[in-house]
Amino acid sequence: MLDPTVARWSKYLKPSPIVGLGLGLLVAIGCAIYSITLGTRNISLAVIFNSFTQFDNSFDHLIIQTVRLPRSLMALAVGAALAVAGAAIQGLTRNPLAETGILGIEAGGALAVVGTSFLFGSSTPSDYAGAAFVGAGIAAIVVYGCASLGPGGVTPLNLTIAGAAIAAFIAALTTSILIVSQSTLEEIRFWLAGSLVGRDFGLFLRVLPVLVMGLILAFALSRQIATLSLGEDVATSLGQNTMTIKLLTVTSMVLLAGSAVAIAGPIGFVGLVVPHGVKFFIKTDYRWILPYSAVYGAILLLVADIAARLLIQPQELPVGVMTALVGAPVFV
Repeated sequence: MLDPTVARWSKYLKPSPIVGLGLGLLVAIGCAIYSITLGTRNISLAVIFNSFTQFDNSFDHLIIQTVRLPRSLMALAVGAALAVAGAAIQGLTRNPLAETGILGIEAGGALAVVGTSFLFGSSTPSDYAGAAFVGAGIAAIVVYGCASLGPGGVTPLNLTIAGAAIAAFIAALTTSILIVSQSTLEEIRFWLAGSLVGRDFGLFLRVLPVLVMGLILAFALSRQIATLSLGEDVATSLGQNTMTIKLLTVTSMVLLAGSAVAIAGPIGFVGLVVPHGVKFFIKTDYRWILPYSAVYGAILLLVADIAARLLIQPQELPVGVMTALVGAPVFV
């Protein structure tokens, strides 16, 4: 039997979830600093620091402020968006395999971008961003609608099967367009692999408010998602309007996935790997799972981007390839 004194103090010795969140933020900052130091040109930490405190338009300062810092910020934002979207959809559907890529939401955004390039020729990054949001939204609606037609309605199994089928169909359409149009392939082939190289930072700043809205909406729904993860009957008995919660959660996922696709192209498995890793420490409380997923999703994608730059120097791999190397075994 546990000693009463030990039992009384054990609750104070147990680490608070805020500790893990704080450690994650420190790791993210450290990874971002290291990411900024990487590049074909060696730049000292002192010069990097001076670029923030005493910017003088020198070549080194411009590289840091216009190339390396934006790339790190985009990796952090996209990683957070994909991880939170994955965690939210897993809680909503009670399906541990659910993820925006597996359910076809990212594929829908990619098809819309490819279709825009094919139909209208060379388009602006803003056009691609708008197409990505529309495509992601339509894909989410189609997958959810197909799943609702199966036996038992929108069950975890039906949603996974519908998502896999729609994602395969969308991928076939995307591939067909690229085979027919060589110019479209040349224009967006690197984007389709999921990459942060040469991304438009101005587009990122325009998309960022939408991404932040998606995060805020997901965090605001965390308590309701936690209840829904226990079962729809439980949520209904506690007075939740489950249909409204589902629609709002899907809206947040579309905002997050659409933003990620618009910024960096389709990057898979982040929304699958991170929530599962987080749940080793935060079991079922989505009030903590979602913030943890945001922080550690940002870390995962930034580390993947660093690895993509270091693995075959001086060349680099698309970051989507690195996340697939980690995520595919986890999915299997």
